[in-house]
Amino acid sequence: MSLCYFCSDLHGREDRYEKLLAAIRREHPAAVFLGGDLFSAGLMKALRAGAAHQDFTADFLVPKFGALRDELGGVFPQIFVILGNDDPRSEEAEILEAATAGLWVYAHFKRVPFGDYAVYGYSYVPPTPFTLKDWERYDVSRYVGPGGVSPEEGWRSVAEEPETTRYSTIQKDLDALAGDDDLSKAIFLFHTPPYKTRLDRAALDGMKFDEVPLDVHVGSIAVGRFIEGRQPLITLHGHVHESARLTGAWRDRLGRTSLYSAAHDGPELALVRFHPEKPERATRILL
Repeated sequence: MSLCYFCSDLHGREDRYEKLLAAIRREHPAAVFLGGDLFSAGLMKALRAGAAHQDFTADFLVPKFGALRDELGGVFPQIFVILGNDDPRSEEAEILEAATAGLWVYAHFKRVPFGDYAVYGYSYVPPTPFTLKDWERYDVSRYVGPGGVSPEEGWRSVAEEPETTRYSTIQKDLDALAGDDDLSKAIFLFHTPPYKTRLDRAALDGMKFDEVPLDVHVGSIAVGRFIEGRQPLITLHGHVHESARLTGAWRDRLGRTSLYSAAHDGPELALVRFHPEKPERATRILL
């Protein structure tokens, strides 16, 4: 069976990446899925202020993964990468450059063959209270919940056409991405989890905005409907760090689809290990 790794929300923590690289070196997985929020949250602040900052892709990610590829040779895994809502889109060019050089596959809004399977990537999340909007979309309509900031407001590191921002939704994007494909052997690499599952529970209990209670579930309605309707084999999620702690679960199921989350609010690296042939046997360890 093909061992796969899934990690998400590493947020530029070099110790977490070193643990991932060491695990790859030990076990030689066939594939590694990186589910977004790869960079430090401080990067956005530095970019907005025009301040000096580390080029994390060029100074750390490319040298580290490149050295591991040289070391492992033919057993170096296929690596699938998407960005997340904390990752400025201005960093996408360097990620794409490394993908062109064959270091990894940049999977956002793509279908990529992986043996007998197909990998689909999708970075966008529904509107959040945060100001960086590079990877935010309206969900199923132009509704923004209490305390949220519209994708048409906030700040972008890369400009987007106003019409695209105003009328695009996650629901429309997923319909376009999957088309009429048979998804029975599809692995979807999302950043957002689906709405009202065990994977999208935020620590918002008792909180209000303008006297309106906040919903403790912050995932995507569109992603949930998509999974229920199209039933891919496996979906991978991050984004809501505290969800596993609050619900006691890092996995869920919608129909035949196995859902895994690698988001974690502790200092460790959360590493999901799974085999596409036996999704029910997936495990998650903290390193």
